[in-house]
Amino acid sequence: MIRAHEAQAIREAEAPLLAATPTDALMTHAAFAVATAVLEELDRLGARRSGTTVLLLVGGGNNGGDALYAGAYLARRGLQVAAALCTDRPHERGLAAARRARVRTHDVLDAAGRPREELLTVLADRAGVWLDGLTGIGARGALREPLAGIVTALADRRAAMPDEPTVVAVDVPSGIGVDDGTVAGPVLRADVTVTMGAAKPGLLARPAEALAGRLVVVDIGLGLGEAALARLGPADVADLLRPPLPTDHKYTRGVLGLVAGSTTYPGAAVLAAAGALRTGVGMVRYLGPEGPTRLVHERFPEVVAGSGRVQAWAAGSGVDPADEGRAEDVRDALRRALADGLPAVLDAGALALAPERLPATVVLTPHAGELAQLLTERGERTSRADVEAAPLPAARRAAALTGATVLLKGATTVVAAPGGTTLTQADGGPWLATAGTGDVLAGVLGALLAQRAEDLAGGGDPDGALTAELAAAAALLHGRAGTRASAGGPVTALTVADALPGVVADVLASP
Repeated sequence: MIRAHEAQAIREAEAPLLAATPTDALMTHAAFAVATAVLEELDRLGARRSGTTVLLLVGGGNNGGDALYAGAYLARRGLQVAAALCTDRPHERGLAAARRARVRTHDVLDAAGRPREELLTVLADRAGVWLDGLTGIGARGALREPLAGIVTALADRRAAMPDEPTVVAVDVPSGIGVDDGTVAGPVLRADVTVTMGAAKPGLLARPAEALAGRLVVVDIGLGLGEAALARLGPADVADLLRPPLPTDHKYTRGVLGLVAGSTTYPGAAVLAAAGALRTGVGMVRYLGPEGPTRLVHERFPEVVAGSGRVQAWAAGSGVDPADEGRAEDVRDALRRALADGLPAVLDAGALALAPERLPATVVLTPHAGELAQLLTERGERTSRADVEAAPLPAARRAAALTGATVLLKGATTVVAAPGGTTLTQADGGPWLATAGTGDVLAGVLGALLAQRAEDLAGGGDPDGALTAELAAAAALLHGRAGTRASAGGPVTALTVADALPGVVADVLASP
């Protein structure tokens, strides 16, 4: 599991460590890790170290110091290193160390504090690696001048170069929202981000995550408390799954009540059932019209049509809220879930039918447009663009307003529980953006809730922590099934569902 901590928590954890260690000891440790990451990236790319020039982009504060010390290490390893001093107050000891190692330093600001763009361009063109040490976790909001102009000029120059340089960010790419993943202004997109102490939430949430590249977390011995955000790995999901025991039968393995599909969208019933069955639920009970029921039985004769005892519900996939008959079916399923204290998934058409407040064991699964509508209906005027610009805060706000756990679908899935537990997953790929895959995800999540219903039912998860982890686990399984089904090419929703058993097996075998 990757655990991310906000900037203030990092600073508070660093304070006693800084007081107990020699001057710049932590900085030189961090700088060595950055230099090592640069060398490893060059090796990965097959580049000759002796023929590579590294450009340090040096801002004020500790990040600039990290970059300067890293440059000194790299220069001693035989690389050509130049430093573009983008501040009139560079870290003094770091600057001295860099100069002792024969790093060439250049003041790229003129007497008025404006960038010397011609000099910056010359330095940038000569370098195969740019090391971004302009700002760190103390920065807030969009970059201000002169750094905004410097980053904009570098990004434009990089885009025009026939062979783009590799960019390695120190701690965070300069300009991102460290705690919320927003991007309020120019950011120099990194290929690798070497982050100190722990990941930061902005490195695991869109849109900033897309600018961070490969993430390297450097342990510097911080005593950190509860994470602000987490990301599950296969071993974490294996701990959440409930593989069958020799004594199990179909009822003890979880029974999912499914209200999905309609005369207009009959295929959603098949896809949601496929997601649940392929994830390993003991039984699916399907409630729907004759047409979708027939389609489900043609594909999955093991599905039981009609009502009966269930451990969890999944409702709304392929349901138009304007279809009063199906809308009432969704409302009835939700009433039963609430009355019996059972977990539930509300997808697609069910979102518009949900009451104002829900328990944390109900998971809402909107995409950005649906979440914008949900927030607007609850008095917070929001557009799809607003949600896409700040998905992490939007999902958290929706969880607080509704009391439910929210799974916001997207390139990076955000899961937020009303008690504060937040996770993000980025296990799929762009080929998953195709019709019906959300219906499969609803079935996967419904299956996981049914399998763990004993831990969730009757108020067993009041703050939604376990529910949120199960939702994140569903996103991981679904994303990895999409990747397996794609193999680099297009997928359909059913091929994603068909890949689930192999993914579940791989996850359960995780060390």
